[in-house]
Amino acid sequence: MDSDAGSERFGSYEAELKLVQADLSQKLDQIPELSGEPRKAAISQVERALEEAGEILDSMRLEKSNIPQNLKTKVNQRFRNYESDVDAAKRKLKGFQSDKAALFGNRYTDDPSRDEQLEQRQQLLSGTDRLERSSGRLRESQRIALETEDIGRNTLSDLASQRETIEHTRGTLLESEGYTDRSNKTLRGMARRMATNKMVTIAIITVLVLLIIAVIVSKFR
Repeated sequence: MDSDAGSERFGSYEAELKLVQADLSQKLDQIPELSGEPRKAAISQVERALEEAGEILDSMRLEKSNIPQNLKTKVNQRFRNYESDVDAAKRKLKGFQSDKAALFGNRYTDDPSRDEQLEQRQQLLSGTDRLERSSGRLRESQRIALETEDIGRNTLSDLASQRETIEHTRGTLLESEGYTDRSNKTLRGMARRMATNKMVTIAIITVLVLLIIAVIVSKFR
């Protein structure tokens, strides 16, 4: 059962990763046609998509342990292919990030301090985006925890109801056993009375036979 659930979750993560990869590929293809602020915005979107892809890969890596042994070889191969595709996207993005003239447009200079400020600004924006995504995931985890808690309460309620049913059934069985014992005692009493009545009947018949024999003998004397 756990292996089946693991396969389903891995497949779900796999489908989600494919959607992210398709989005990544589309955005990476658009970057060469952009410059300045639009290019930076596109790069930020690609960075977020790569981070999301990395998080999905981490989840898939954990779920691989629940995959049935007969499927692990194919699953591992697909997983390596996904990792390779994501790494290739990261390298492609680095190439675009290194093209500062296209990235900053007319504002690009060779001033290291200005480049550092711009880089810090990009890191700050990226950190804010990561924080927002983390908050969203935290809210989702909280929602799942509440749902799990509700399921747990319902399960405990069902178990309590089942326990009452079992105890009632047990009481009924014990009561039935009492009836059975009384019935057995009644039957044994009836059997004893029947045996006694049979013996009395035999004795009466024996006396009557003896009397008849005595009468017959007395007539022939």
